[in-house]
Amino acid sequence: MKLVTYKYKEKAATPWRAGLLVERGVLDIGEQLSGAPEHLLGLLEQWQRWRDPLHRLAGQQGVEALPLEQLLLGPPLLRPRSFRDFYAFEEHVKTARGRRGLEMVPEWYHFPVFYFSNAAAFVGPEAEVVRPRATRWLDYELEIACVIGKEGVDIPVDEADRHIAGFCVLNDWSARDLQREEVKVGLGPAKGKDFATSLGPYLVTPDELEDRRVDGERGARYDLTMTAKVNGKEYSRGNFRDIYYTFAEMIARASADCTLYPGDVIGSGTVGTGCILELGGDYPWLEPGDVVELEVERLGVLRNRIAEKRV
Repeated sequence: MKLVTYKYKEKAATPWRAGLLVERGVLDIGEQLSGAPEHLLGLLEQWQRWRDPLHRLAGQQGVEALPLEQLLLGPPLLRPRSFRDFYAFEEHVKTARGRRGLEMVPEWYHFPVFYFSNAAAFVGPEAEVVRPRATRWLDYELEIACVIGKEGVDIPVDEADRHIAGFCVLNDWSARDLQREEVKVGLGPAKGKDFATSLGPYLVTPDELEDRRVDGERGARYDLTMTAKVNGKEYSRGNFRDIYYTFAEMIARASADCTLYPGDVIGSGTVGTGCILELGGDYPWLEPGDVVELEVERLGVLRNRIAEKRV
């Protein structure tokens, strides 16, 4: 299944609603399933109840769908319960540190690490992302996110994949000059990250990816190509299967002595080559007017334009 959050383009004042993306358009979940929550977070909070009815709805023929071209898609979760972003691709960590003249931190191999970012600053596909006034080193980060669909604490690695409701493309926008200065103090990143995070264009349930799943002792990986383009030019290319720490390991780490709830978002961290910081001087920092497209096989294209200021 592919789940979306939508409203009509010509009715901007109307509230966002949860939808099911099918070949012929979008099915409004609240209208098609009696008693169903109108928002994706509500569905996730009752995921065990609504998952099977949603699958059946996705397979029904003759149900009138809303034309996709008439709709505006928001982030699947308008305001996640929380957002943890990990640092799970070894190539990215090595390259990014190497460009600063730093060796790998041995502790990185001991456990997956993450930081908390701003769950109130999520935007969806086609939304403008405003460049922070204080930065000139604006960067994208090509990532995948998983969304939690089942509450749990101290979740074992071998059970963690069952807590995932689905996956999205994630762009963890970064103000590199701000980030560079604040992490010197020993905390952060904070202002280098908190202005925007893009998520979307839809939430893809794990069953859609079964033929690309690679199981291992430490949880599942998926053979999915990941690319990034700026103004139509390819900058980044990697694959989800190359992740060092699986989402199962991230979930186990995040849930240690801490309850995870439906609607929590967990980011993978940047795939190798997946940001301008890694690529070096031949790739300029992002400027207003630039269009960034992140694409992950089966998960869709997440496209955003950089703006100078809010209007």
